[in-house]
Amino acid sequence: MKNLFVRLGFISGVLFSPMGISDSIASNSLGKAQAINKSPIIVEFIAHMTKTHGFQQVALENLFSDVKHLPDVVKRMTRPAEAWPWHRYRKLLVKPERIEQGIEFWRENEETLHKAEKEFGVPAEIIVAILGVETRYGRIKGHFRLLDSLSTLVVDYPKRSKFFKKELEQMLLLARDEDFDPSVLMGSYAGAMGYPQFISSSYRHYAIDFSGDGVRDLFNSRIDAIGSIASYLSKHGWQAGEPITAQAAVDGGKFKKLIKKGLKPKLSYAELVDYGVSSPMTVKPNTKTALIELEQTDAKEYWVVLRNFYAITRYNHSQLYAMAVYQLAQNIKQQKNASS
Repeated sequence: MKNLFVRLGFISGVLFSPMGISDSIASNSLGKAQAINKSPIIVEFIAHMTKTHGFQQVALENLFSDVKHLPDVVKRMTRPAEAWPWHRYRKLLVKPERIEQGIEFWRENEETLHKAEKEFGVPAEIIVAILGVETRYGRIKGHFRLLDSLSTLVVDYPKRSKFFKKELEQMLLLARDEDFDPSVLMGSYAGAMGYPQFISSSYRHYAIDFSGDGVRDLFNSRIDAIGSIASYLSKHGWQAGEPITAQAAVDGGKFKKLIKKGLKPKLSYAELVDYGVSSPMTVKPNTKTALIELEQTDAKEYWVVLRNFYAITRYNHSQLYAMAVYQLAQNIKQQKNASS
Protein backbone atom coordinates (compact mmCIF):
# COMPACT_ATOMS: atom_id res chain seq x y z
CA MET A 1 0.00 0.00 0.00
CA LYS A 2 1.44 3.34 -1.00
CA ASN A 3 1.39 6.02 1.68
CA LEU A 4 -0.60 9.21 1.13
CA PHE A 5 0.86 10.94 4.16
CA VAL A 6 3.76 12.43 2.23
CA ARG A 7 1.51 13.71 -0.53
CA LEU A 8 -0.93 15.11 2.00
CA GLY A 9 1.80 16.67 4.09
CA PHE A 10 1.51 14.57 7.27
CA ILE A 11 4.50 14.96 9.60
CA SER A 12 5.77 13.23 12.73
CA GLY A 13 3.73 13.35 15.92
CA VAL A 14 4.36 14.58 19.44
CA LEU A 15 3.14 13.45 22.85
CA PHE A 16 -0.49 12.35 23.21
CA SER A 17 -2.99 14.23 25.36
CA PRO A 18 -6.72 13.41 25.74
CA MET A 19 -9.19 15.18 23.53
CA GLY A 20 -11.60 16.11 26.29
CA ILE A 21 -14.51 16.13 23.83
CA SER A 22 -17.88 15.63 25.47
CA ASP A 23 -19.59 12.36 24.59
CA SER A 24 -22.78 14.34 24.19
CA ILE A 25 -21.44 15.67 20.89
CA ALA A 26 -21.49 12.13 19.53
CA SER A 27 -25.21 11.86 20.11
CA ASN A 28 -25.90 14.41 17.38
CA SER A 29 -27.00 11.91 14.74
CA LEU A 30 -26.36 12.93 11.14
CA GLY A 31 -29.06 13.53 8.60
CA LYS A 32 -28.70 11.65 5.33
CA ALA A 33 -27.73 14.75 3.43
CA GLN A 34 -25.21 16.08 5.93
CA ALA A 35 -21.52 15.37 5.31
CA ILE A 36 -19.95 13.47 8.18
CA ASN A 37 -16.82 15.62 8.10
CA LYS A 38 -18.95 18.61 9.16
CA SER A 39 -19.93 16.96 12.42
CA PRO A 40 -18.54 18.89 15.42
CA ILE A 41 -16.97 15.74 16.81
CA ILE A 42 -14.99 15.12 13.61
CA VAL A 43 -13.98 18.79 13.38
CA GLU A 44 -12.64 18.60 16.94
CA PHE A 45 -11.01 15.25 16.21
CA ILE A 46 -9.08 16.78 13.31
CA ALA A 47 -7.96 19.62 15.56
CA HIS A 48 -6.80 17.09 18.15
CA MET A 49 -4.80 15.07 15.63
CA THR A 50 -3.19 18.25 14.35
CA LYS A 51 -2.21 19.53 17.77
CA THR A 52 -1.29 16.25 19.43
CA HIS A 53 0.28 14.17 16.68
CA GLY A 54 1.57 16.73 14.20
CA PHE A 55 -0.78 15.99 11.34
CA GLN A 56 -1.45 18.90 9.00
CA GLN A 57 -4.99 20.21 9.30
CA VAL A 58 -5.53 20.70 5.57
CA ALA A 59 -4.31 17.19 4.89
CA LEU A 60 -6.78 15.72 7.36
CA GLU A 61 -9.61 17.88 6.07
CA ASN A 62 -8.90 16.57 2.58
CA LEU A 63 -8.78 13.00 3.86
CA PHE A 64 -12.13 13.30 5.66
CA SER A 65 -13.83 15.28 2.90
CA ASP A 66 -15.20 12.16 1.19
CA VAL A 67 -15.97 10.10 4.30
CA LYS A 68 -19.27 8.26 3.92
CA HIS A 69 -21.89 7.96 6.63
CA LEU A 70 -22.83 4.27 6.96
CA PRO A 71 -26.08 3.76 8.92
CA ASP A 72 -25.79 -0.02 8.45
CA VAL A 73 -22.65 0.00 10.57
CA VAL A 74 -24.57 1.33 13.56
CA LYS A 75 -27.35 -1.21 13.02
CA ARG A 76 -24.82 -4.04 13.04
CA MET A 77 -23.29 -2.78 16.28
CA THR A 78 -26.66 -3.07 17.99
CA ARG A 79 -27.17 -6.69 16.88
CA PRO A 80 -23.93 -8.56 17.66
CA ALA A 81 -23.90 -12.33 17.29
CA GLU A 82 -22.40 -12.52 20.78
CA ALA A 83 -25.87 -11.62 22.12
CA TRP A 84 -27.30 -14.87 20.71
CA PRO A 85 -27.84 -18.00 22.85
CA TRP A 86 -24.93 -20.42 22.75
CA HIS A 87 -26.69 -23.13 20.72
CA ARG A 88 -27.35 -20.63 17.90
CA TYR A 89 -23.90 -19.01 18.08
CA ARG A 90 -22.14 -22.39 17.97
CA LYS A 91 -23.99 -23.44 14.82
CA LEU A 92 -22.71 -20.34 13.08
CA LEU A 93 -19.05 -21.05 13.74
CA VAL A 94 -18.42 -24.70 14.62
CA LYS A 95 -19.53 -26.51 11.49
CA PRO A 96 -18.05 -29.04 9.04
CA GLU A 97 -17.03 -26.60 6.32
CA ARG A 98 -15.04 -24.42 8.71
CA ILE A 99 -13.42 -27.48 10.26
CA GLU A 100 -12.36 -28.80 6.85
CA GLN A 101 -11.00 -25.40 5.84
CA GLY A 102 -9.11 -25.26 9.13
CA ILE A 103 -7.44 -28.58 8.47
CA GLU A 104 -6.47 -27.38 5.01
CA PHE A 105 -5.07 -24.11 6.40
CA TRP A 106 -3.09 -26.00 9.05
CA ARG A 107 -1.51 -28.31 6.49
CA GLU A 108 -0.62 -25.40 4.21
CA ASN A 109 1.01 -23.45 7.08
CA GLU A 110 2.32 -26.28 9.26
CA GLU A 111 5.87 -24.97 9.52
CA THR A 112 4.81 -21.46 10.57
CA LEU A 113 2.27 -22.78 13.08
CA HIS A 114 4.90 -25.07 14.61
CA LYS A 115 7.29 -22.14 14.89
CA ALA A 116 4.65 -19.98 16.59
CA GLU A 117 3.69 -22.77 18.98
CA LYS A 118 7.32 -23.33 19.92
CA GLU A 119 8.07 -19.63 20.41
CA PHE A 120 4.90 -18.51 22.21
CA GLY A 121 3.45 -21.71 23.66
CA VAL A 122 0.08 -21.28 21.96
CA PRO A 123 -1.20 -24.51 20.34
CA ALA A 124 -1.52 -24.49 16.56
CA GLU A 125 -5.19 -25.47 16.71
CA ILE A 126 -6.07 -22.38 18.76
CA ILE A 127 -4.34 -20.08 16.26
CA VAL A 128 -6.07 -21.84 13.36
CA ALA A 129 -9.46 -21.67 15.09
CA ILE A 130 -9.18 -17.93 15.74
CA LEU A 131 -8.41 -17.36 12.08
CA GLY A 132 -11.39 -19.55 11.22
CA VAL A 133 -13.78 -17.66 13.46
CA GLU A 134 -12.49 -14.24 12.46
CA THR A 135 -12.14 -14.43 8.68
CA ARG A 136 -12.65 -18.03 7.56
CA TYR A 137 -8.88 -18.27 7.14
CA GLY A 138 -8.62 -15.02 5.22
CA ARG A 139 -11.61 -15.50 2.95
CA ILE A 140 -13.67 -12.67 4.49
CA LYS A 141 -11.57 -9.80 5.83
CA GLY A 142 -14.27 -7.11 5.76
CA HIS A 143 -15.62 -4.87 3.02
CA PHE A 144 -16.03 -1.59 4.90
CA ARG A 145 -13.59 1.25 4.44
CA LEU A 146 -12.20 1.84 7.92
CA LEU A 147 -12.29 5.61 7.58
CA ASP A 148 -16.04 5.40 6.90
CA SER A 149 -16.98 2.82 9.52
CA LEU A 150 -14.93 4.31 12.35
CA SER A 151 -16.04 7.88 11.61
CA THR A 152 -19.68 6.76 11.53
CA LEU A 153 -19.35 5.03 14.89
CA VAL A 154 -17.62 8.06 16.41
CA VAL A 155 -20.49 10.30 15.38
CA ASP A 156 -23.54 8.05 15.52
CA TYR A 157 -22.86 5.46 18.22
CA PRO A 158 -22.67 7.44 21.49
CA LYS A 159 -22.59 4.31 23.62
CA ARG A 160 -19.01 3.65 22.47
CA SER A 161 -18.04 6.89 20.78
CA LYS A 162 -15.05 7.40 23.08
CA PHE A 163 -13.67 3.96 22.22
CA PHE A 164 -14.06 4.45 18.47
CA LYS A 165 -12.46 7.91 18.62
CA LYS A 166 -9.40 6.21 20.06
CA GLU A 167 -9.50 3.57 17.34
CA LEU A 168 -9.84 6.21 14.61
CA GLU A 169 -6.83 7.95 16.11
CA GLN A 170 -4.92 4.68 16.26
CA MET A 171 -5.84 3.89 12.65
CA LEU A 172 -4.29 7.13 11.40
CA LEU A 173 -1.18 6.55 13.52
CA LEU A 174 -0.97 2.96 12.27
CA ALA A 175 -1.16 4.12 8.66
CA ARG A 176 1.66 6.58 9.28
CA ASP A 177 3.76 4.01 11.18
CA GLU A 178 3.39 1.25 8.59
CA ASP A 179 3.33 3.37 5.42
CA PHE A 180 -0.31 2.43 4.67
CA ASP A 181 -2.76 4.55 2.71
CA PRO A 182 -5.51 5.42 5.25
CA SER A 183 -8.02 6.21 2.52
CA VAL A 184 -8.14 2.61 1.25
CA LEU A 185 -7.76 0.47 4.37
CA MET A 186 -10.62 -2.05 4.55
CA GLY A 187 -12.01 -4.09 7.41
CA SER A 188 -15.08 -5.03 9.42
CA TYR A 189 -17.94 -2.73 10.37
CA ALA A 190 -16.33 -2.38 13.82
CA GLY A 191 -12.90 -1.41 12.48
CA ALA A 192 -11.08 -4.76 12.66
CA MET A 193 -8.73 -5.66 9.83
CA GLY A 194 -6.63 -8.29 8.12
CA TYR A 195 -6.42 -12.07 8.54
CA PRO A 196 -6.72 -11.94 12.36
CA GLN A 197 -9.10 -8.94 12.52
CA PHE A 198 -6.97 -6.80 14.80
CA ILE A 199 -8.40 -3.41 15.68
CA SER A 200 -6.04 -0.51 15.06
CA SER A 201 -4.73 -0.26 18.63
CA SER A 202 -4.02 -4.01 18.73
CA TYR A 203 -2.32 -3.84 15.35
CA ARG A 204 -0.02 -1.05 16.56
CA HIS A 205 0.82 -2.67 19.89
CA TYR A 206 0.71 -6.43 19.25
CA ALA A 207 1.28 -7.21 15.57
CA ILE A 208 4.71 -8.65 14.81
CA ASP A 209 6.84 -9.20 11.73
CA PHE A 210 6.97 -13.00 11.98
CA SER A 211 8.15 -13.44 8.41
CA GLY A 212 11.23 -11.29 8.93
CA ASP A 213 10.70 -9.15 5.85
CA GLY A 214 10.64 -5.87 7.79
CA VAL A 215 6.86 -5.34 7.47
CA ARG A 216 4.04 -6.16 9.90
CA ASP A 217 1.49 -7.09 7.26
CA LEU A 218 -1.71 -8.61 8.64
CA PHE A 219 -3.59 -7.92 5.40
CA ASN A 220 -1.63 -10.22 3.12
CA SER A 221 0.82 -12.27 5.19
CA ARG A 222 -0.40 -15.50 6.76
CA ILE A 223 2.95 -15.76 8.49
CA ASP A 224 2.62 -12.40 10.24
CA ALA A 225 -1.01 -13.18 11.12
CA ILE A 226 -0.10 -16.50 12.73
CA GLY A 227 2.78 -15.02 14.70
CA SER A 228 0.75 -11.99 15.77
CA ILE A 229 -2.12 -14.07 17.15
CA ALA A 230 0.30 -16.24 19.12
CA SER A 231 2.16 -13.20 20.41
CA TYR A 232 -1.09 -11.48 21.37
CA LEU A 233 -2.33 -14.44 23.41
CA SER A 234 1.06 -14.88 25.03
CA LYS A 235 1.13 -11.25 26.12
CA HIS A 236 -2.40 -11.60 27.49
CA GLY A 237 -1.56 -14.44 29.83
CA TRP A 238 -1.52 -17.65 27.82
CA GLN A 239 0.16 -20.42 29.84
CA ALA A 240 1.92 -23.01 27.69
CA GLY A 241 0.81 -26.57 28.26
CA GLU A 242 -2.02 -25.67 30.64
CA PRO A 243 -5.67 -26.70 30.14
CA ILE A 244 -8.29 -24.32 28.78
CA THR A 245 -11.68 -25.52 29.98
CA ALA A 246 -13.75 -28.60 30.79
CA GLN A 247 -17.46 -29.23 31.11
CA ALA A 248 -18.73 -29.35 34.67
CA ALA A 249 -21.54 -30.94 36.66
CA VAL A 250 -23.36 -28.80 39.24
CA ASP A 251 -25.40 -29.70 42.29
CA GLY A 252 -27.64 -27.55 44.45
CA GLY A 253 -27.95 -23.80 43.97
CA LYS A 254 -24.80 -22.39 45.52
CA PHE A 255 -22.90 -22.62 42.20
CA LYS A 256 -25.04 -19.79 40.80
CA LYS A 257 -22.97 -17.33 42.85
CA LEU A 258 -19.95 -18.28 40.74
CA ILE A 259 -21.69 -17.33 37.50
CA LYS A 260 -22.10 -13.79 38.79
CA LYS A 261 -18.38 -13.47 39.53
CA GLY A 262 -17.54 -13.13 35.84
CA LEU A 263 -15.05 -14.69 33.44
CA LYS A 264 -11.79 -13.93 35.19
CA PRO A 265 -10.51 -16.99 37.10
CA LYS A 266 -10.45 -16.09 40.79
CA LEU A 267 -11.57 -19.14 42.77
CA SER A 268 -9.21 -22.06 43.35
CA TYR A 269 -10.12 -25.35 41.73
CA ALA A 270 -10.25 -26.96 45.19
CA GLU A 271 -12.93 -24.51 46.30
CA LEU A 272 -15.29 -25.46 43.47
CA VAL A 273 -16.45 -28.52 45.40
CA ASP A 274 -17.82 -26.28 48.15
CA TYR A 275 -20.04 -24.66 45.53
CA GLY A 276 -21.39 -27.97 44.25
CA VAL A 277 -19.21 -28.06 41.11
CA SER A 278 -17.34 -31.12 39.84
CA SER A 279 -15.28 -31.63 36.70
CA PRO A 280 -12.97 -34.26 35.19
CA MET A 281 -10.25 -31.61 34.70
CA THR A 282 -6.82 -32.51 36.08
CA VAL A 283 -5.12 -29.44 37.54
CA LYS A 284 -3.42 -28.39 40.76
CA PRO A 285 -5.85 -27.61 43.62
CA ASN A 286 -4.75 -23.97 43.82
CA THR A 287 -5.31 -23.32 40.08
CA LYS A 288 -7.52 -20.27 39.62
CA THR A 289 -10.85 -20.97 37.93
CA ALA A 290 -14.20 -19.48 36.97
CA LEU A 291 -17.55 -21.04 36.08
CA ILE A 292 -19.60 -20.09 33.03
CA GLU A 293 -23.12 -20.98 31.96
CA LEU A 294 -24.09 -21.66 28.34
CA GLU A 295 -27.61 -21.88 26.98
CA GLN A 296 -28.56 -24.96 24.99
CA THR A 297 -31.95 -25.42 23.34
CA ASP A 298 -33.50 -27.24 26.30
CA ALA A 299 -31.07 -26.84 29.18
CA LYS A 300 -28.06 -25.01 30.61
CA GLU A 301 -24.54 -26.40 30.52
CA TYR A 302 -21.65 -25.40 32.73
CA TRP A 303 -17.92 -25.18 32.11
CA VAL A 304 -14.95 -24.64 34.39
CA VAL A 305 -12.64 -22.16 32.66
CA LEU A 306 -9.00 -21.40 33.39
CA ARG A 307 -6.48 -18.70 32.57
CA ASN A 308 -6.04 -19.79 28.95
CA PHE A 309 -9.77 -19.48 28.30
CA TYR A 310 -9.63 -16.01 29.80
CA ALA A 311 -6.70 -15.16 27.50
CA ILE A 312 -8.89 -15.97 24.49
CA THR A 313 -11.53 -13.58 25.83
CA ARG A 314 -8.93 -10.79 25.71
CA TYR A 315 -9.13 -11.21 21.93
CA ASN A 316 -12.91 -10.89 22.08
CA HIS A 317 -14.53 -10.34 25.48
CA SER A 318 -17.36 -12.81 24.90
CA GLN A 319 -17.45 -16.22 26.58
CA LEU A 320 -19.35 -17.47 23.53
CA TYR A 321 -16.48 -16.40 21.29
CA ALA A 322 -13.87 -18.11 23.45
CA MET A 323 -15.91 -21.33 23.65
CA ALA A 324 -16.45 -21.34 19.87
CA VAL A 325 -12.69 -20.96 19.36
CA TYR A 326 -12.00 -23.78 21.81
CA GLN A 327 -14.52 -26.20 20.32
CA LEU A 328 -13.59 -25.39 16.73
CA ALA A 329 -9.93 -25.93 17.67
CA GLN A 330 -10.67 -29.31 19.24
CA ASN A 331 -12.66 -30.46 16.21
CA ILE A 332 -9.96 -29.34 13.79
CA LYS A 333 -7.22 -31.07 15.75
CA GLN A 334 -9.14 -34.33 16.21
CA GLN A 335 -10.21 -34.60 12.58
CA LYS A 336 -6.77 -33.64 11.29
CA ASN A 337 -5.14 -36.33 13.44
CA ALA A 338 -7.75 -38.88 12.36
CA SER A 339 -7.10 -38.22 8.70
CA SER A 340 -3.31 -38.18 8.91
